[in-house]
Amino acid sequence: MSTRDYPSIQAAIDANPGKVVEVAPGVHEIDETIRIATEGGGLVGRARIVQKDSAKAIVRIDHADGAILRDLTLTRPEGLRETEAEAVLVTDSRDVSLAGLRILDNQTRSAAVELRNCDNGQVRDCLVQNYQRVGIDDRTDTPDQGFAFRCIIGTGILIRECQGTLIQGNTVREDRLIATPEVKREFELGRIIKKNAVRGRIASARDWERGETDNWMQGTAVHVGSPEATDCTRVLGNLVERAGQGFDIHADHVILSQNIVNDALIGMKAMHGSKHVIVSNNQFIKNSLWSIGMMPGAASLPARAAEGDRPARAANVDGGSIISGNIITDFGLGLTRWIWGDEAGGCPIRFDHAQVPENPPLADVIVTGNVVYDTGHDAILKDGKPEVVPPRYRYAVLIESGDSAPVGLHFSNNLFHPGLRGVSNVELKP
Repeated sequence: MSTRDYPSIQAAIDANPGKVVEVAPGVHEIDETIRIATEGGGLVGRARIVQKDSAKAIVRIDHADGAILRDLTLTRPEGLRETEAEAVLVTDSRDVSLAGLRILDNQTRSAAVELRNCDNGQVRDCLVQNYQRVGIDDRTDTPDQGFAFRCIIGTGILIRECQGTLIQGNTVREDRLIATPEVKREFELGRIIKKNAVRGRIASARDWERGETDNWMQGTAVHVGSPEATDCTRVLGNLVERAGQGFDIHADHVILSQNIVNDALIGMKAMHGSKHVIVSNNQFIKNSLWSIGMMPGAASLPARAAEGDRPARAANVDGGSIISGNIITDFGLGLTRWIWGDEAGGCPIRFDHAQVPENPPLADVIVTGNVVYDTGHDAILKDGKPEVVPPRYRYAVLIESGDSAPVGLHFSNNLFHPGLRGVSNVELKP
């Protein structure tokens, strides 16, 4: 069946519950969210759907096991591209497949594609382009931060409270909102616009006093969240370009493999109770702060026995992970280097201490067969003579110290070109 036979796309879906409807070729303008809410339903076709209402999502799939959304272009018209809404939102569904979609200019503070409380969902071979916008990151509702600031915000693909998700072969790219000094000045990025009476316990004293933070690139290409609920996620063979963060992992049993992250501030991080994460055979190119980072976060907590009216709590800890076969190149040569500059001294691989005292330390990580390659190691020619460019990092590996420093890190068979201060700030033990 095809939308040709109905007055609208929604009418075609409603007349054919549980069936996959072909969207006729051409441009289809809508001003309501298209809703798929029956098992086995869906939309396919080489058509362009344009959402004219910036307050509404383009497509929602709710309680629709086995639903399909394939090969469509989903976008918004010029002048109405900034939104609080998703392009595609999937909730409370099993075995949903999103494949071959082109999601363009859904410039959102939330996510261009979100799966929420879903099992065995798939996001495959999609293009998510220009998903970020300028917005406010309000952290005044937590004692950890206590301020709000202007930033670049938005997520390409977001997974929350999901089991068994596959994210494969996607391209998540930002070509519009590039982090240049001119853009920072134009939008006053980093300016703190609201503060609580008391500085948050992990907020920077320097930022608090000067009323500005350098942490204003908050956009993330792929975020796997909900660390105590999301499990068994595969993130395979994706290409990320010009993101604040390439991959932000807050979940257990994650495989992050065969991806390329090019010109991002941060390549990937796993924190807030990310246990048993495999980071393998990825390419990290032109990152600025770090390429691979593991650390506890404010949501990382030890197990707790029941006491009185207080229920027992399972541990939410970080570690038991493997970092293997990754190649990190051109570190410090990307577009975002200027934000933090040489003073911050990014490091390609970083293992951090806890954010707050109650966080258990990162523990038991195997680091094997990785390459940190100093591109300046290969001399370039200047006036016919070789010129060696110094590394753009302090250490190839940084391991933070202190009471909550990482424990049980094991290194073997890595090739780490030294940074300005050496290979690592501590001895790397096998």
